[in-house]
Amino acid sequence: MITILLVKNNMSKTFKKILITGSSGTIGTRLFENLLEDGHEVVGFDKNPNKWHVHLDKLTVKGNLLNKKDIKKLPSDFDLVVHLAANARVYNLVIGPDLALENIITTYNILEFCRQNKIKSVIFASSRETYGNTKEPALKEQNVDIQLCESPYAASKISDEALVYSYSKCYGINYIVFRFSNVYGMYDLSDRFVPLMIKKMKRNESVDIYGGSKFLDFTYIDDCVSGLIKGIKIFPKAKNSTINVASGRGEKLTKVAQIIKEHLRSRSVINIKPNRSGEVMHYVADISRAEKLLDYKPKYSIKEGISSAVAWYIKN
Repeated sequence: MITILLVKNNMSKTFKKILITGSSGTIGTRLFENLLEDGHEVVGFDKNPNKWHVHLDKLTVKGNLLNKKDIKKLPSDFDLVVHLAANARVYNLVIGPDLALENIITTYNILEFCRQNKIKSVIFASSRETYGNTKEPALKEQNVDIQLCESPYAASKISDEALVYSYSKCYGINYIVFRFSNVYGMYDLSDRFVPLMIKKMKRNESVDIYGGSKFLDFTYIDDCVSGLIKGIKIFPKAKNSTINVASGRGEKLTKVAQIIKEHLRSRSVINIKPNRSGEVMHYVADISRAEKLLDYKPKYSIKEGISSAVAWYIKN
């Protein structure tokens, strides 16, 4: 059964036909179902089937963005491409930096698909990792400094953004770059922090937190998708902008783990380990640009978001 955001978005039909890459992922699935609910024609592209919705899977072209022959399976008449697909686990890319190179190649391939088919609108999913470690209390979009790049994953996202900006300058492809931060909630079976904590604590297993003072901005999935949808709705106004979409509040990982533990009434032991190479220790997003351009208002506190996430995981 397809679930939707509680408030239906009466979205502008500027874009009648939309392609979502990474459509079987966490953000992709949630965005896919909401765009369909609003009456858009949507096609997904993913190397994996959609585990959650048979209907979405039938609308998904299976393929790998590293393979141009797979990309040619797609129709060419899209009004907008939302490029979400990426190798997104930071530490995995520290261990295997070839995965970072794949991010750059797949972004290049999708931009070439747009250029060759005269698709003039792209939304690109970037990351808070582009900011690196800084002492700024809240990071504005202009605060990216490539010399603060902490990991191959961050380098891939900075490179991807540069490609998007260059294709705008050279080929007139309009864009919105969204920088997301620690998106959590439904449809995520990965080893990201929140689903991993829920999985292990549900079994009363001990959990490891890498960095006792690590302080990050967690974004509930519906707030993230709300920002994406608002960007699609007013794309002509917001085009050629880079925008933080997050909660605008930071939380210690130890606190988030404790909230999850309390919700599950778990007996898990929380172990604090040293921070791992390549990981950002402190990040809070300045979301004033999103508030101004998109009228973006995150609705979920960390306690509300975790409560919803835990309830979903228990049910599903």
